[in-house]
Amino acid sequence: MSAESSKDIVVPPMGESITEATIVRWLKQKGEPVKLDEPLVELETDKVTLEVSSPAAGILSEQLAPQGASVNVGGIIGRVVDGGSVAVEPTVAAPQHEEKVPLSPSVRKLVTENQIDPRRIEGKGKEGRLTKGDVLSLLNKEKVEEEIIEKTVKPNDNRVERVRMSRLRQRIAERLKEAQNTAAILTTFNEVDMVNVMNLRAGLKDSFEKKHGVKLGFMSFFVKACLVALKEIPAVNAEIEGDEIIYKNYYDIGIAVGTPQGLVVPIVRDANKKSFAQIEKDIAGLGQKARDGKLSMQELQGGTFTITNGGVYGSLMATPILNPPQSGILGMHKIQERPVAIDGKVEIRPMMYLALSYDHRIIDGKEAVTFLVRVKECLENPERILLDV
Repeated sequence: MSAESSKDIVVPPMGESITEATIVRWLKQKGEPVKLDEPLVELETDKVTLEVSSPAAGILSEQLAPQGASVNVGGIIGRVVDGGSVAVEPTVAAPQHEEKVPLSPSVRKLVTENQIDPRRIEGKGKEGRLTKGDVLSLLNKEKVEEEIIEKTVKPNDNRVERVRMSRLRQRIAERLKEAQNTAAILTTFNEVDMVNVMNLRAGLKDSFEKKHGVKLGFMSFFVKACLVALKEIPAVNAEIEGDEIIYKNYYDIGIAVGTPQGLVVPIVRDANKKSFAQIEKDIAGLGQKARDGKLSMQELQGGTFTITNGGVYGSLMATPILNPPQSGILGMHKIQERPVAIDGKVEIRPMMYLALSYDHRIIDGKEAVTFLVRVKECLENPERILLDV
């Protein structure tokens, strides 16, 4: 194989803060034919899972890093022979030891059946020959070592399983702990009567979907309501950098999405400039890409404020944790019918608890409460956000 006829498979750049990734799995095996731009290997970073495609059509000739290995951005993890074919290295046969010292039939049978390279074993027979006892001694030693490991890792009949944390899960843990250690996190609560939003949505959902090709959900109402509150209380849209407060005159709203790999927060850019329909389209598209592991780094970076919806899992009340370096996060919860007092009478209403977690270093309690009250007012009177008043 000449250098001119092969192409390197390189770990691509994945954002300024990302320098390494983990190989989740090879999608093609050594010796298999591949097409140009066909996915070859799946990588996982602390933010996203992505596929690396083939740089050429040909044969996957080398895998330089195995599944589970950590690799650096820019590193070469394999090669593709450009067209033609490549010979796959044959498996080394155990009896090759015979070239140096012949094996007896019983020893040859034993090492072959157990797939042992006899070169690993020190022969104690005459002239360094391997004996059946030498092979059995090695097999017994390996069996004992396996039993010790089994008892250590999986005690009490497999009631414990050890699984290495994915890079994404490790990074989530680091960021959550970082938020707790850095910010002065407090949470304020309120509740919202969802009846008007639900009635409005029920009356418009069919015509909305017919016109815009996307369903009218609750999330666009919450995004619009938060935009009203963020403009009035700019500290919630700000962040601390050193001894400065950075106030942002743009509104990139993160929408937390649960995936099999962990929680990710794709960003709806410039949400204040978008209609209900465009916000719903963005959320639907980002959510699907998140579940498919197809989000790009651009779709995950930045964000000035986050909304998370534990209600989809049945959560009635919870305290969301900040998404650093942001200073605020709104937690939505399950809509549940409850008796409430309306004009001196008890009525059954669809109620939702709201939670705003905030960084008390730059957001005062009065500002946090006011923010949440504005969100409540907008949702209970959705004409305010429809008419932008």
